[in-house]
Amino acid sequence: MNPFLEKAIPVEKSLENFCELYPKPYNKREVDPYTKTRIILMNGTEFEANWFSHQFARHTDDIDLKREIALTRAVEKQQQLKTSLLKPASESILEHTIGYEQLAVDLTAELAKRESDCSVKRALDFALLEDFDHLYRYADLLDMEQGIAAEYLVGRYTEIMPGRPTIAHHRFPKDNVRRNINSKTADVQTVLDTMIITAAEQQTMNYYMNVTPFACSDISRRLYAEIALVEEEHVTHYESLMDPNATWFEMMLWHEYCECYLYWSCYMTETDPYIKNYWENNLITEISHLHKAKELLEKYEKKEWNEVIKCGEFPTPISLHENIEYVRDILGTTVQYTTNRDEYTNVDDLPCDADFFRYQNIIAPTTDIVPSHNVIEAYLRRHRTDYRYEVAANPIEALRNRKEDNTSVGRVPGAAKSTGFKC
Repeated sequence: MNPFLEKAIPVEKSLENFCELYPKPYNKREVDPYTKTRIILMNGTEFEANWFSHQFARHTDDIDLKREIALTRAVEKQQQLKTSLLKPASESILEHTIGYEQLAVDLTAELAKRESDCSVKRALDFALLEDFDHLYRYADLLDMEQGIAAEYLVGRYTEIMPGRPTIAHHRFPKDNVRRNINSKTADVQTVLDTMIITAAEQQTMNYYMNVTPFACSDISRRLYAEIALVEEEHVTHYESLMDPNATWFEMMLWHEYCECYLYWSCYMTETDPYIKNYWENNLITEISHLHKAKELLEKYEKKEWNEVIKCGEFPTPISLHENIEYVRDILGTTVQYTTNRDEYTNVDDLPCDADFFRYQNIIAPTTDIVPSHNVIEAYLRRHRTDYRYEVAANPIEALRNRKEDNTSVGRVPGAAKSTGFKC
């Protein structure tokens, strides 16, 4: 499908009234896990588009342009609001969090598997193991506080076991910055991948920042606070891959094209008839936004859309599904790695005065103050073994012991063996 060749409706035709803006929520006991993750993904995608538009408005003094993008932005905000309300009120913060982390794991794996740019693929593979470990920490907390087994929330499509331990995720901020791609020479799929993963991780960061004060216990508030800081690292990690040299109008076109692609992907892969129709309606709306962005690009920069996006035909749709073997492979080969400025470096090879160790000593001078560790320790005191869902033993021998929480892997030299990234 090429959305540039589709007929577009006027932007304001998509504005809805308050009755239309309140959709029927899914049934949390019956919904497919990947329907939930698609909803979370599109909530984050709309947030990214909305806040890009706000930033654009704050960086132009053209009043007519401000009015044009204000109209589109108002529709985008209605879309985001309506999408967020597909979540039922009966679904707790922690239950919903499991959906966030399943999305992070399976979306990242799916993007990495098809990514042709090695630097982008390595960035995806690296952070994948961290979201995988977050899922494990939240799952133990959920079982401990609410007696709910997360394996049923993820449909047993995604394993729940330790990845690179969360304590090892805390890196010196300068080490989280990657080198950017060039959107004019990169593959369309690569440009989309950097935008998609940035929006998804940004949504996760925002969610955790917002819900941390509302978590129902001290230990859960502390865990959300810690992982929110890791998600800030992930947003820095991924957003730095995006092309900073594209103009505001070029990036507006890319944002709308990305939204069209994702709604089309959701429509093509959705299994729930009601939600499938919802994705189709939103795709129609986004096509109108894309055509408006094309019109503004032509008016203000005298450029045609295909000077920015080389081919309008969508790549293969993103399909969210299980990635157990892929995650196991990345876990088994890269768990002991961290970042060191532009490089991914085995902790074994870092000098003793590396910024990674220095920052670890600042934020986690002792393991007993680290919330992600304390959640597992609290669970072990009650149940003697941790909560997991795994199809086989953990690929990393040091992470197989279910009676203790490992705080050395990915953080202490010699804690595990890793052969490195394959791309």
